[in-house]
Amino acid sequence: MNLSRKWLNEFVKIDVPDKEFADAMTLSGSKVEGVSIEGAEISNVVVGRVLSLVRHPNSDHMWICRVDVGQAAPVQIVTGAQNVKENDLVPVALDGSALPGGKEIHAGQLRGEQSNGMLCSFAELGLDQRDFPAAYADGIWILSDDPELTDLAVGQDIREAVGLNDHVVEFEITPNRPDCLSVIGLAREASATFDKPRYFHQPEVKGGADGVLTDLLDVETPAADLVPRYTARMVRNVKIAPSPKWMRERLRAMGVRPINNIVDITNYVMLEYGQPMHAFDYRYVNGGKIIVRRAEEGETLTTLDGKEHTLNANHLVIADEGRAVGLAGIMGGLNSEIVDDTADVVFESACFDGTCIRKGALALGMRTEASAKFEKGLDPMNTLPAVNRACELVELLGAGQVVDGVIDILNHVPQPTLLKVEPDKINALLGTDVAENVMYTYLQRLGFETTMERGVIEVPSWRGDVRRMADLAEEVARFHGYNNIPSTLMRGQTTQGGYSPAQKLENKLGSLCRTCGYSEIITYSFISPAAYDRILWDKDDANRNSFKILNPLGEDTSIMRTTTLPSMLEVLGRNYNNRNRTAWLYELGRIYLPGGPDGLAMEAQILTLGAYGGGMDFFALKGTIEAILKGIRARDVRFEPCAEDPSYHPGRCAYVYSGSDVVGVFGQIHPRAAKNFGVDGELYAAELSFDALLLAQGPDPEYTPLPKYPPITRDIAVVCDEEVSVGALESAIRRGAKGLLKEVALFDIYRGKNLGEGKKSVAFNLTLRADDRSLTGEEADEDVKSILETLEKDCGAVLR
Repeated sequence: MNLSRKWLNEFVKIDVPDKEFADAMTLSGSKVEGVSIEGAEISNVVVGRVLSLVRHPNSDHMWICRVDVGQAAPVQIVTGAQNVKENDLVPVALDGSALPGGKEIHAGQLRGEQSNGMLCSFAELGLDQRDFPAAYADGIWILSDDPELTDLAVGQDIREAVGLNDHVVEFEITPNRPDCLSVIGLAREASATFDKPRYFHQPEVKGGADGVLTDLLDVETPAADLVPRYTARMVRNVKIAPSPKWMRERLRAMGVRPINNIVDITNYVMLEYGQPMHAFDYRYVNGGKIIVRRAEEGETLTTLDGKEHTLNANHLVIADEGRAVGLAGIMGGLNSEIVDDTADVVFESACFDGTCIRKGALALGMRTEASAKFEKGLDPMNTLPAVNRACELVELLGAGQVVDGVIDILNHVPQPTLLKVEPDKINALLGTDVAENVMYTYLQRLGFETTMERGVIEVPSWRGDVRRMADLAEEVARFHGYNNIPSTLMRGQTTQGGYSPAQKLENKLGSLCRTCGYSEIITYSFISPAAYDRILWDKDDANRNSFKILNPLGEDTSIMRTTTLPSMLEVLGRNYNNRNRTAWLYELGRIYLPGGPDGLAMEAQILTLGAYGGGMDFFALKGTIEAILKGIRARDVRFEPCAEDPSYHPGRCAYVYSGSDVVGVFGQIHPRAAKNFGVDGELYAAELSFDALLLAQGPDPEYTPLPKYPPITRDIAVVCDEEVSVGALESAIRRGAKGLLKEVALFDIYRGKNLGEGKKSVAFNLTLRADDRSLTGEEADEDVKSILETLEKDCGAVLR
């Protein structure tokens, strides 16, 4: 938001340097991004009077001018312009002057004659025809020919002479303060910041044009829920002409180019009041009726920028009896624009639903100055003063005659917000000791009113962001000065800090994975439906039931994943194809499963490992998982073959158990699945449930002294069927032991013809020890005997 300090001074007199003004406004909550001065690139350019013109002796189109520039003697300047005559007042760039664009002017010789400067056109001063409509476009700017340029003095700085010297302050306005997107809004803030009186003008409209407004115009609002207020007035016998110089100057300083008096009035009021307005050519409003409605599906409208838009039922339009004539709150239609022969104009000043306007503008890709204001939520009580101000300006500029009466439809009557002022709570919240009467002073400066009942503040309609005591505290803090609030320790009861068990496990798992040589990745939670095909899931697999995103960025990110495997394989494939020789990765990510409360998703966390290269194989990955489970002190860990998961190699995949609970699955990715991700080598992955890991986590370790008594070791070799896994044998050994077994270690697997077809020999080293005595050989043999019986019973394994 740009603010002209000249315009601001109409409402509140702030006579301080720009830096002091910017610093004070920033400290009071209206952040200043920067300050610029109009015409700052122009220097040493003055008003000069042409005393004489003589033909250049060496040129048939140049003139030698003697120009009075307010110095002791006239200066000689050579020009090729043909529209200059004696006694004309013109802009003169003297020797050493600077012009916009970095251009510098220096004295020199032009075809043998001395030239000590340059006569300027308005374009060379960074202006155009809209800034000064009376100026001649193709020659030197004759200042004395412009009736609006009066009281010019020879030698006067050109910036001051033509009004190109305003100081413009750029503000960063937060979305919760749409009232500050106006000169009046910032005037309120400046008045409160500097404790200066403000002078707000109440618009006065004389009216008196022929006709009765209600006979000429009718307004309906079928979409009443999207139109809190709609206000309209009418002007007849319009005279389209350029705006006066003072209005053009203010618009230019605020970054708006002048067009004509009617359009400029709507822009002027939008800047002054923060209320977007629109002007319709009345003759193009069929039936004299304005209807504010939702657009019909497929309805088209060509806007003022000449672009045709196809609308839907989510757009709000201004229409007549037969067609749309404007996009409400965004841009008017080309079929009702103001043109040179416009005679009657309807001024629209309305308040529209901010959410509807924002969605409509984004859908059409045409965010405008008006839509940017509406989407933040405007004050519905501002529409009537704004339209009256526009009509007042019409009369002031002699641009037409205002019809008596106002059409004002108020679909929603906002109720005033009353808040109790609680000084003790405010001071406790801020850590200050501001007196109650000082708090009232700060609030009253901002326009808050005290009701008859003391201690209650009525919030003005334009401050929709103030809703509770904390908001009042913020207002007090702003004007007491944040830099005046002392630093204090927190007071009151606070919660005990620290990590939850789940957070501790997350940190532990990350540390264990990194210790094992894995690097963390983070992937998106939304994937393509085709990702399930790439990991070879069946078309009717229940796990494909995913939550669909309503407004996806594209097909590749249209559903919430039910497995993290495609995301991991995508990253592995990208590294593989970028010729990264080794990639060991992990992610603690979420999946989204149906069945949550109120139709929401169940968000489960999964620890996913993925790797290739660097000696990675099935057993290396198994060792990583064992290290992770050992690191969280999980007990009764075992592995069982898995041939059902289509994403993994059927002969190199296993389930991970902790007790009777399945923790996850790991193994080599099926070669066809790996190929789907552009990998022709071996990929390995693991998917471990975080919730299962949390349940499997053992207690904190306790100190256990070294054993006092020696162990007894026994080696056993059993013959079993080829299908019996080593893990199953280990589990049977542990079940068969009677409390003396401390360790089981596999040390040999043998296959030979002497064992028989489909048989293998598996040898284990058993360590047995008693904690309270030296173990005898007979006791050890008894345990081994029980172990062998369990092996034969449960696994069909017999001593070799």
